[in-house]
Amino acid sequence: MAPMSRPIPLVQQALSRPAGRDGARPVPRINADELVAVSVLGQIAHPVGRASPYRIGYDGVPRVLPGTGGIVVNRRIGDPCVGLAGDHIEPGVALHNNGREIVGPRDGPNSALLTYACVGNPARVVNGACAGRTGVVTGKHGGVNHVLVDFPTEVLVRLCIGDRIQVLSHGLGLRLRDYPRIEVLNCSPRLLARWGLLERDGQLHAPVTHLVPARVMGSGLGKNNAWRGDYDIQLSDRQARERYRLGSLRFGDMVAIIGADTRRGPRYANDRVTIGVVVHGDSTVSGHGPGVTPLLTGPASLLRPLLRPQANVAEILGVRRAAPPRTQLTLPERDRRVRCAVPEAPPRLAFATR
Repeated sequence: MAPMSRPIPLVQQALSRPAGRDGARPVPRINADELVAVSVLGQIAHPVGRASPYRIGYDGVPRVLPGTGGIVVNRRIGDPCVGLAGDHIEPGVALHNNGREIVGPRDGPNSALLTYACVGNPARVVNGACAGRTGVVTGKHGGVNHVLVDFPTEVLVRLCIGDRIQVLSHGLGLRLRDYPRIEVLNCSPRLLARWGLLERDGQLHAPVTHLVPARVMGSGLGKNNAWRGDYDIQLSDRQARERYRLGSLRFGDMVAIIGADTRRGPRYANDRVTIGVVVHGDSTVSGHGPGVTPLLTGPASLLRPLLRPQANVAEILGVRRAAPPRTQLTLPERDRRVRCAVPEAPPRLAFATR
């Protein structure tokens, strides 16, 4: 019986690709022979309502919007994540393991799912009308503690809340043999092999779509690890958003957070950089915005971002074509323009008559 290590030959095949014309090697060497593949499972999570349906935006406006959980049918990796009439939208399917353990923490199964799953891992539906159909892990959303999975649209419309999806986790313990000071988090060997990483002059160059200053990072700061979720890019400052083109962010974009260290949890560090993937949509709530799950973190002298417009998980893994990057207004901006464009009707005075 063949060993259950199907992803490993894919990585080894990718590592054997020839060097580029400029002498740069396409993929760094990894410890592929040491990695262990483990299956983990979750159920499609239902959205959870709060006591109040309103979310108070940083502009002071209360809104009722779709949020986390469920099956998002019309938004997938590669689509714009800014300006949607939603809050923290999770593209595709949100997974949560609802099992309870009598040994250890009661939510231990979901904590394991959240830790083990790596971006780029294959996922398979194991029951229901779509049993046997496959998708791919696209990120992790902390706080609500969901693992996000992309499926083709024709699968998304047939999936049901509660359907079970099994993920072949492969990537925990992954190391870059030639770059011990660069740490890998939440990243599968499959994604690493197809990303287009380049080694040049002792540095590792990673394709990204955007550079993000660490000063705009918000929700997620203060955690003691970066293995179980994400942290958010705040888009409320118009000048920063325009300067760094953050209005054109898409689900699945690879982004470089300049001045960020996520080895032991997200924190500011001027001499370091973190590269991650955008996993959920924008938010109108103060301190929140598109979420980034970290993938690589290291010294800025070794880990170098390489701007590439199509550095999106949808394109990297060959899932689908990503939408062309195009700047979108945030929801508060759009609402404000609508309010300013429609003049208020003059008050009607009612006179008492006898």
